[in-house]
Amino acid sequence: MAQGKILLNPGALWTSVKETTERALQCGALLPIPTDFEFVEQDGLLFLVRILSNLNRKKAAKEKQDKQTANSGKDFNPFLPYEEDLFVADISDTHVCILNKFNVVDYHLLIITRAFEEQESLLTLSDFAALWACLADFDGLAFYNGGKIAGASQPHKHLQLVPLPLVPSGSQIPIEPLLALAQFHDSIATIPGFPFVQAFARLDPDWVQSPLIAAEALLKCYRALLSAVGLDAVADNKQSGAYNLLATREWMLIVPRSQEHFQSISVNSLGFAGALLVRNEPEMQLLKNQGPMTILRNVAVSK
Repeated sequence: MAQGKILLNPGALWTSVKETTERALQCGALLPIPTDFEFVEQDGLLFLVRILSNLNRKKAAKEKQDKQTANSGKDFNPFLPYEEDLFVADISDTHVCILNKFNVVDYHLLIITRAFEEQESLLTLSDFAALWACLADFDGLAFYNGGKIAGASQPHKHLQLVPLPLVPSGSQIPIEPLLALAQFHDSIATIPGFPFVQAFARLDPDWVQSPLIAAEALLKCYRALLSAVGLDAVADNKQSGAYNLLATREWMLIVPRSQEHFQSISVNSLGFAGALLVRNEPEMQLLKNQGPMTILRNVAVSK
């Protein structure tokens, strides 16, 4: 698939993100979920764990969506059409950027396809061109929840992007100390500190200067990582198994998934960046008792 034409003006995205966020908060379109956070240590690594303060807004919205689905007989799709008040920018002729309505992290962006594509279809040249056009504008952590088992909440294809750093001080991403220990075999590496199957690659930060050219290299890297963990494509460009993808300007990581939850704790891509989310104090205690890395090992594919 061709990557399409980039419509995003260089240097314009971050300004638009901030302006749209301010307007969306004022009109009530953006409904942040308040959280508290603390660090939980396991094996010398500090995990960022957020605990949700109030899920009532999201619960009410889910009930409304379920009612719409029941009345129409069709699954509700919040991206077709998307809320105009959440619109940030046209990225390309295939993708737009909107705010995550129920954000936990400030300035959490969704990069969605204009036309419906399945979340469980493989990423394409146009997906990577759109993603890297955004990363060219501001430094962030991109991620993709490949399927419901990987934590995807919507079936319409969407990549996600949150600004860096994830933590107020120290490493930009909690797992950075482990990435420095990557053991390479040609261009693909594994991270010894991860007790689960994964594949890791370094990227060229200069690629952000030309997203259309970068998309070719990124697609090639993505396919090599999928192959390294045994997730080659199947018919109709569908993924052969659930996985999480994480990427910055400097690296890409893929982690196959075996299940969405560890008991009641749901894990998406951000968990493998070292940032976990719990809904209440009992879940926080469960996480502390088990250890964050133990939870990740259980929802991934053990080595």
